[in-house]
Amino acid sequence: MEQLHPGAKWLFRLRGYFGAIFFMIFISWFIVPFAAVLAGVMFQTSASAMLIVGIFFFLFYVIAVIIIAEIYAQMSYNRWFYEFTHSNLKIERGIVWKRYSNIPYERVQNVDITRGIIARLCGFSSVNIQTAGFSYTGRGMPASEGYIPAVSPEAAEKIREFLMKKISKNGRNQGL
Repeated sequence: MEQLHPGAKWLFRLRGYFGAIFFMIFISWFIVPFAAVLAGVMFQTSASAMLIVGIFFFLFYVIAVIIIAEIYAQMSYNRWFYEFTHSNLKIERGIVWKRYSNIPYERVQNVDITRGIIARLCGFSSVNIQTAGFSYTGRGMPASEGYIPAVSPEAAEKIREFLMKKISKNGRNQGL
């Protein structure tokens, strides 16, 4: 099985950072004010002491986010594989919950190569392999069933050519 482009770590890292930002908003709006007021009442501290505690809490949180995002990026990268067999594409991914996908070449209808700004900076491309039906992402949006998030631009083009040849071979035998 083949592994993703090393630049995929930045993609996974940024996913971890964005998740942490939303979690930080939740903590800063609900939990921190409650904890600050509770600490002020219990320990009868001044506002400046509570501000210092808040700054230390924020710095601790930023360091924890950076460490967790790095661990998440490394684990995600090391657990994402794909393989082209004689009859289908196999994709294996996931840290805690492993997901295995098998996409028969007969179901492939289109292959798109995309390069966002992060992909261009890191030197990789994403391959979207569209089938007869879309896959459900869990966020309410349909997505490509066969999604390979990071391969080199040359490998992406080879994958596209390979799959398009498979499609055209299978498509000639079908008719109305």
